[in-house]
Amino acid sequence: MTSQKDQQRRALAELRELVGLPLDTGQIFRRADEVLRGALGYDGVCWHGTDPATGLVTSVLTDDLQLEDFRQAVELEIWTEDVSQFADLRRSSRDAESLSRATQGRPGTSRRFREQIAPAGFGDELRALFDSAGASWGCAAFMRAPDRGAFRPGEVALAERAARVLGVALRSSQLRAAGTPEGGHPPAVLLLDSRNRVVRADDRAEALLREIADDAVGVFQVPTSLLMAVEQARSAQAAARVAPRLRVRTHTGAWLVLSTSIMGSGADHLAAVVITPATAADVMPVVFATYGLTVREREVALHVLRGSDTREIARVLSLTPLTVQDHLKSVFTKAGVRSRRDFVAHLIASQVPEIWD
Repeated sequence: MTSQKDQQRRALAELRELVGLPLDTGQIFRRADEVLRGALGYDGVCWHGTDPATGLVTSVLTDDLQLEDFRQAVELEIWTEDVSQFADLRRSSRDAESLSRATQGRPGTSRRFREQIAPAGFGDELRALFDSAGASWGCAAFMRAPDRGAFRPGEVALAERAARVLGVALRSSQLRAAGTPEGGHPPAVLLLDSRNRVVRADDRAEALLREIADDAVGVFQVPTSLLMAVEQARSAQAAARVAPRLRVRTHTGAWLVLSTSIMGSGADHLAAVVITPATAADVMPVVFATYGLTVREREVALHVLRGSDTREIARVLSLTPLTVQDHLKSVFTKAGVRSRRDFVAHLIASQVPEIWD
């Protein structure tokens, strides 16, 4: 009979095999589901792609849960204070946490549990972040039926280890993704009403909505990324904060940026969303994270892109020229190039042109 430890070791080994395979985000999630469902012992799961820079959810994939419930999930995640929310989990530097452990065995103290998890027929939730190289590549919420008890410490530990492997797999998948350059385009603009229904959109916006569509479109009529951008903007307005700009990738791999402004504050307010091609400044932090560059390597790489020589970089960063050279060798190795010229040309050719499709 296979022991639980053997099952978990085999699950991690199978997940590691996903790293480097030519799979997109959805395919990685479905393969991971096949591996983890038995090992973690969950009865429902909701997978999410995220903006690597902000960690905000940009897509949803589930075969177990009612997507109609995702509307409430968005509201609870953005508008309420609760335990083990994705943002809190990231700040805690944990890769996974169960609701039962976060509430010390009293999940009923969680509003999310009372209003969503329990009514949906589940008894515990386990959340995981798929982070790697200082960026967020996805996340997931696993649910378990009440009669199976709470997620055990060993299962939470497995989820943490699995999350790190999936972070690497998703990051490597992003590295392989490539857009098809189509030339420059003006910004695309659309208006949503207070119920997140499209009131008006120009032709380019309508085309781009199809390019970033996910399963949520069938329920909300707009992609998850657009829904999250608007709800985050509403929350920011209520708290007198600046709304975050959301990065999202099209089905062909091009990077876009969603900027949202809320017009009015009543029930009839509108949300204006401007979709623009991501600039080099938007993309480079994500690209560097995709390569797995350290913080210092990113600093050196940015100076290389600005045209600084080794002595200038050493002076600005208070390093020795030899140390700068060591960092450059590591950067070039991770990027798969051999020189400064190749590095700059590689970024310009393979990243900047593809940011608008």
